This record gives sequence, structure tokens and C-alpha cells, in this order.
Amino acid sequence: RMSSSSRPSETEKWWYEKRVDSRTIYVGHRPCPDTEAFIPSKFCDNRIVSSKYTVWNFLPKNLFEQFRRIANFYFLIIFLVQVSESLGPENLLLKGATLKNTKKIYGVAVYTGMETKMALNYQGKSQKRSAVEKSINAFLLVYLCILISKAVVCTTLKYVWQSKEGQDEPWYNQKTQKEKDTNMYLKMFTDFLSFMVLFNFIIPVSMYVTVEMQKFLGSFFITWDKDFFDPEIQEGALVNTSDLNEELGQVEYVFTDKTGTLTQNNMEFIECCIDGFQYKHRDTRCELDGFTVTDEPEKEELFLRALCLCHTVQVKEAGSEEVLTDQVDGIDGMQPQPEEERGFIASSPDEIALVRGAMEYGFTFLGLESKSMKIKNRENNIEEYKLLHVLNFDPVRRRMSVIVQTKSGETLLFCKGADSSIFPRVKPEEVDRIRMHVERNATEGYRTLCVAYKQLSAEEYAVADTGLREARLTLQDREQKLMAMYNQVETGMSLIGATAVEDRLQEEAAETMEALQGAGMKVWVLTGDKMETAKSTCYACRLFQRGTELLELTVRTLEDGRLKLSFLSCRSWSTANQDYGFIIDGATLSLMMNPPREADASQYRSLFLQICQNCTAVLCCRMAPLQKAQIVKMVKNSKGSPITLSIGDGANDVSMILEAHVGIGIKGKEGRQAVRNSDYAIPKLKHLKKLLLAHGHLYYVRIAHLVQYFFYKNLCFILPQFLYQFFCGYSQQPLYDAAYLTMYNICFTSMPILAYSLLEQHISMEILLDNAALYREIANNAMLRWRPFLYWTVLGIFQGLLFFFGVRFLFSNPALQDNGQVFGNWSYGTIVFTVLVFTVTLKLALDTRHWTWINHFVIWGSLAFYVFFSFFWGGIIWPFLKQQRLYFVFANMLSSVSAWLVIIILILLSLLPEILLVVLRKPRGPHSRQPSQSNVGGSQSSQPSARPLLMRTFSDESNSVI
Repeated sequence: RMSSSSRPSETEKWWYEKRVDSRTIYVGHRPCPDTEAFIPSKFCDNRIVSSKYTVWNFLPKNLFEQFRRIANFYFLIIFLVQVSESLGPENLLLKGATLKNTKKIYGVAVYTGMETKMALNYQGKSQKRSAVEKSINAFLLVYLCILISKAVVCTTLKYVWQSKEGQDEPWYNQKTQKEKDTNMYLKMFTDFLSFMVLFNFIIPVSMYVTVEMQKFLGSFFITWDKDFFDPEIQEGALVNTSDLNEELGQVEYVFTDKTGTLTQNNMEFIECCIDGFQYKHRDTRCELDGFTVTDEPEKEELFLRALCLCHTVQVKEAGSEEVLTDQVDGIDGMQPQPEEERGFIASSPDEIALVRGAMEYGFTFLGLESKSMKIKNRENNIEEYKLLHVLNFDPVRRRMSVIVQTKSGETLLFCKGADSSIFPRVKPEEVDRIRMHVERNATEGYRTLCVAYKQLSAEEYAVADTGLREARLTLQDREQKLMAMYNQVETGMSLIGATAVEDRLQEEAAETMEALQGAGMKVWVLTGDKMETAKSTCYACRLFQRGTELLELTVRTLEDGRLKLSFLSCRSWSTANQDYGFIIDGATLSLMMNPPREADASQYRSLFLQICQNCTAVLCCRMAPLQKAQIVKMVKNSKGSPITLSIGDGANDVSMILEAHVGIGIKGKEGRQAVRNSDYAIPKLKHLKKLLLAHGHLYYVRIAHLVQYFFYKNLCFILPQFLYQFFCGYSQQPLYDAAYLTMYNICFTSMPILAYSLLEQHISMEILLDNAALYREIANNAMLRWRPFLYWTVLGIFQGLLFFFGVRFLFSNPALQDNGQVFGNWSYGTIVFTVLVFTVTLKLALDTRHWTWINHFVIWGSLAFYVFFSFFWGGIIWPFLKQQRLYFVFANMLSSVSAWLVIIILILLSLLPEILLVVLRKPRGPHSRQPSQSNVGGSQSSQPSARPLLMRTFSDESNSVI
């Protein structure tokens, strides 16, 4: 502090005053004068912090301090590895596993890579484009050439005309110096671009928006169709993509699975054969064909024990109010079971059928608990077996096995599978007693399985157990090592018998296949089943008729490893009224697709396709999932690029569903893999008939007419604009007002064609379903070929010329109004535009056969809106417009009687060709046929005849409303 007696000198005072940050210090606690601001004293904080961490930085800073040392991080990893339990195959659930006997579990998804069966059989999804899109692109190129040609012609004629003296620079329109200095070629290019902009409305850009709206909104009609609703599963049809609606009307090849698609995939145990004796489902035992007679019940019980033990079925325990049903792949679709019986869960309905078949003969599977399988025998005694190993089923081996141990210590192997897989692994003398039963059952359409067993000694089991465990734990070539161990164990077995299970046809399967063939489609059945079983199913579905000559190309028909394709292809296909069917198996197909010499591959494929194209139906049996996709791809890429459709219900059908142009999934009992990967999903096969013959037919006709109509109306729109340049000195003067140019495709003509493309039924659905041959009339993209495109183009040129020169004839009279005034160029364009809008709209009305209130509303409403807009747009002075070309033009135009007369005459003359065709040409062909009359209740009803697509009139058809 400064003492009160201290007195600063004059020099010090001066120095303090010069300091910028000078301060006045008061001694003691003298108050601050009112004229100065009070600044409280601030003192330094003398707290000392000695801690390293705070509450906020403890966790991140401590972790950083610990793990900046690499050794600490290494020790942490070692600790986690030591305390965590390693995952093994027993801890993993395969995709599609079913949760049972518990409400919920906690798990973690493990990426298994591309080595899973599903991934190996998965076919990459290809880009699907409809034939309509390809036709649109081709037509667009034509109209783009027309646009460029118009611009080139106008640009050329403009400079030819300006080359004449006095035309380029008239006295009333002298050029500026800047215009004179402009490069000649640059100016020509600029004029060319100006003409391109003037005529660019000929390209129907708005058509793409309308097409997408039509596809999206039209797909709801499939979802809403009540005929597709299945009360059993309480579901209807599903549309996963709307881009392929029209492709449903262009299908040429149908590739279908058998089990679950043609059949119900609801297996019923029919009979079995044990040691040469046939056991019917309803009988106890009956001798057949004089085979060896035996009274040994041991073989019967051994066979029934094999059925009870050789499977992966799980018992489904029911709650107090739960209805017991059998369950396949997580889908409750089997028949409800009585209360005294248990429901079963299995990966395949075949296994459930076999377990229930054993129950009919007194052996009941009670369930699996802690590796212990329990069954109840005929004497109601409980037998317990320890499950040692399960040798899972796969499409290559076509068999499965279990190794069990009895209470007495015996080790048994039970095996079941296809006859082609079992017969080579049993004693040859045992095969003959069973083969005849298997072949007969397959001919009758039953699914057959052979059952064998083998008693393992302690040494044999020890070797098998060690080999199986090592193969399962190996990290490299695991599948190959497991396959080798399976083949080693499943040898030297004894054949016990065979089973026959019936998979009934789907409802109306035969009628559906007959209708598809009547529509001109070729049906191929691609299945993994036995040839005899699949052949019987084809006969039941009427794909093969009794008079059909079958051409078989299987392993049995091969000679010295060479295919007989050349022999089959050389036969005469010209036999009158002779249908051919072709049968090939997977092994032969592999030899054909991958022959010993690569040079023969293309030749074999060509011969194979040549044979198949001359057959009404083709059966491919013993097919792997990828082979199905290869077949579809080969046909899809063949000459002509035919439209293909694949339909299936299981995961093994996903590859061919993705490969085809159109993929159909059936909501069956083998999961939802096919449904999720399909373009469309239906509950039953019978719904395919209406989906293709009715919805597909109408979708194609609607969108084809939409495409042709858009190109036609835009050509009518721009052709007068092009012709007008010949009379305005090629000055790029527009004929129509800017508002008309903008709203022509957006407002005036858009809604009628959209409503037509959604609601039109040129032929009723009942007629389409009754006459499958009508599908042939639109096949091969018939309505979007060059001939109909040329017709629509000529019609557009004719009407465009008539619009322009008809109005020009009117303007040859200089005075068109009562007061003697003349019309100007905007009146000229407005009259042409009025005739244009009314003509193209009434043309669509002539084409409409199925009238609803929506059609009436949009057609007449669009015309009324055009008139209202023209009055409104030209009747008000709009302040935001620099120039108003149409002020009172429309009203003055309608005040002229001559204008009214010309508008009406030109509309009638433009539509006269259509009207004459309707009046003069009589309906013929399948369209003229009436549907069958119904006499129910003594009343008869008939549908009106259907006429060709270009012969449509107003109201002599259905007037129903939606």
C-alpha cells in the first residue's frame, strides 16, 4: 500500500497519465466515486491439485495408460481365450432350425461364408427386364431419329431459304453487327439445337412416369384378387416386383418343380415291402408275387425299428389348449392329430409319414432325450437306444443313417435312401426280392425309399467313431472327409425292405397344366425324384398323354459313354398328330453339359435344345438345384430368347426361380425361401392359370396399348409444329402456346390412358380362362412388333397432316369473325390444338371396351378441363406474364361458326378410319366365341363377343363399374 504522506512528483504524475493501463489506487477502504465503475478485486487461486485422475477422465485415461503397453493387451487376449468356452458344431444351429419346447432363446449369428449348402446352391440374382422395355427402347430410337431428321431438315431449308436475295436480311429486320460477325457454322449448330428443343415433345418422356404408375398400381389387382385367397393358410397372392407384370402374358416355357408344386407335399404312408412281402396300410400282411415265404417276425420288427430310429424327427409336446399338428420346416401345415397322439417336427414330410406308418404297425416313436431315443413296441414295452451318430442326408448321397446302441450293448447302423443309392451297398442277392416292388410303386406314382441295416462290431465302431469325430473337427476339406467316412461306414449292409409314400397331386393340377399347354406354353418338370415316380406324376398331370411317344435319355440309354442325341435329333418330327415327350436324368445332363471333350459341349447343347423344342413336355429327373438353374439359363439364352417362368416351393428351387425371366413361389410347406426370392407368390398351383391366362394377358394388352398410344399422340402433337415451320420462314416460331406445350402430356391427355391401362378388359376374364388359345394371339410380343408400330405411326402422320392442312384450309378465308376481323397465328395454333386434344381422347374412347365410372370421369373430365382451362387462361390478364399470347383467343375462336364447323369436321374425318373398321369388319376368330351358357335355375346368361384389338366400339360391351 502507498502511505498517505507520499506525494508523487510532477514527473511521476506525467508518466502515470501517459500509461494506457494506468490505475488509481485508493489507500485503505475508501469508497469508489460514483462517477467511476467499481471493479471487484481478483486474487489468484492457490489451491494445489496433486491427483492424477479426475472423475471425468479416470476411465479413458486409465485404459490408455494400461494398454499403451502392448504386453498388457496381449495378456488380456490370452485371459479372454482361457475363460471363454470354444464353440463347436454342437453349438451351432443351421439356418431354418425350428425353436421348440421353449418360448425364447438367446443366440448370436455366425457368418459361415460360402461353404454352406444354401450358399453353394445359390444362383446369383440376374437383372430382369421385360420385353416391353426392350420394345420401348427400340421405338424410342426410331422417334429420336425422326426428331433429329426434322431438326436437320428445318435447319437445312432455313439456310437454303435465306440464301435467296432479300430473305436473309429484309429491310424491316436488319441484322446487328454482332449477328453479322457470328461464325456461320456456330449459328447453324445453334439453329439445329433450337429446332431440337422445339420438336423435343415428340419424345414421350411422360410415358415412363405413366408406365411406372401403371405397373405399380396394376400390381394391386393381383393382391386384391379374391380367387387367389387360400382359406387353409389364410393368405392370398403376393407381388414382390411390379416391373414384370406384362411378362406374365408372354411366357413360352414353364419350368416347374414336382414335390410341393405339382403335388401337395403332404405325404401319406401307403405300403411297405419286407423281405419280399407286401404290407398294405389297411391289411396286416399279404404275400405277393410268390416271393420267399417267411414267418420270421424278427425282420418285421427290425424294419419297423429302423423306421422309428432312422430319422431326425422331434416330438412336439402340446400345451393344455394347443391343437397338435405336424410341422415341417417351421410351418404348421400338416393335419391336426388326435389328442392321444403326438405331433411331430421334421425337416421333410417324408420322415413324418414313415414314423406314422410305423405307428400303424405297432411301433411308436416317443422322442429323443439326452441322446436317448425311446420307442414303444407292439407289446407296449419301452425300448431305449443311445444315439451315437447321425449321418445326415444330402442330395449327393441321397441317403441318411444313424448309429445307435441297444441296452444289451449291440451297435446297429440303420440306413434309408433312394434305391439307386442303397442297392450298390447291400448284398446283391437281397436286391431282387425288393426291386420289383420298388419299380412297381414308382410306376404307380409313389415315392419310394429302401431301408437297410448293419451290425457293427466293437472294432468297427471304434474306427468309425474316431474317423467321424476327426472329420467333423477338421478345418480343411471337412465335407470331403465326412463323405469318405460315410461311404466307408455305409457298406456291406443288409437290405430289409422298402416303403411307398403317396404325395397327392395339387388341386386342379391336371387342369392347370392342360390349360398352359393349350395356351402354347411348353412345360418342363425339373425334379430330384426318381424317374418312374416323376413320370407317373407327369401322366397324372396330363403332361404326358397315353398317346405321347416318350424319348428317354438316361444313364440306361448310354452306350460306351457316348450320347444318343444325334440319333434322336435325326428322327422325323413331322408325324401328324403325334406328341413327343422327352426324359433326361441329372447324370446324363452333367455328361452333356460337361463332356470329355470341350469341343462337343456346344454341339450337345444344340442337339438337346433341338429335341426339346419339338416335344410338348420335358421331364428332367434326379436334378440338383444348380442343374435346374443351368437348364433354365440354357433355354433362356437359346435362339429367339424365349420368355421363361420358373415355379417352385422350396429352397432348392430358388436358383431356377432367380434365373428365369419370371419367378413364381408357392406358399407351401418347405419354408418361405422360394416366396422371398420370387417375383410373385401364390398359395396353390391352380392359381397359376388365372395369373397367366387372365391377369398376364390383360396386363400385356394394357401396357402395349399404352406404349403405342403415347408415341401416336405425341406424333400427332408435333407434326403440325413441324409443318408450321414451312410457313414461318423456319424461324423456330412455336405453333402452340407454352401452356399448351407443357400441359398436353401432363394434364390434358394423361389421365384417360392411365385409367385405360389399369381397368381395360377387351376380353372378359371368364372368356380368357375358358379359351386358353387366346393367349397365343399375344405371344411373341405381338402387339409391340414393328407392324402394329407402323400402323400407329401412319395413323399419327395421317391425323397430324389432317389437323394442320384442314385448319389451313379454314384460314384461306381471311374474315372468320362476324365483325370482319381475321384470326392470327395463335388462333391458328389453338384450333389445331383443340382438334388434336379431342381427337386423341375420343380415339381412346373408341378403343375402350370395358367402361367404368372412372373411365367416363377421366375421359369426359379431361375434355371439360381443357375447355375450362382455355377460357380461364385466356380470359384473365396475368400480372406475372410479360406477354399474354392467348388473351381472349379461345373465346373469340368459339364465337366463329366456321371454327366450330371445321373443328367438328376434322375430328370426324380423323376418326373415320377407325369408325369404318369397326362397322365394316366382322369379329372373327376365338374372340367371337361365347362362353358356355349356364342353365342353373333355368336361366341362361351369355357374355358379349370379343372383337380384335383395333375394332373397339363404345358401349356394346360390359358397362360394369368398379
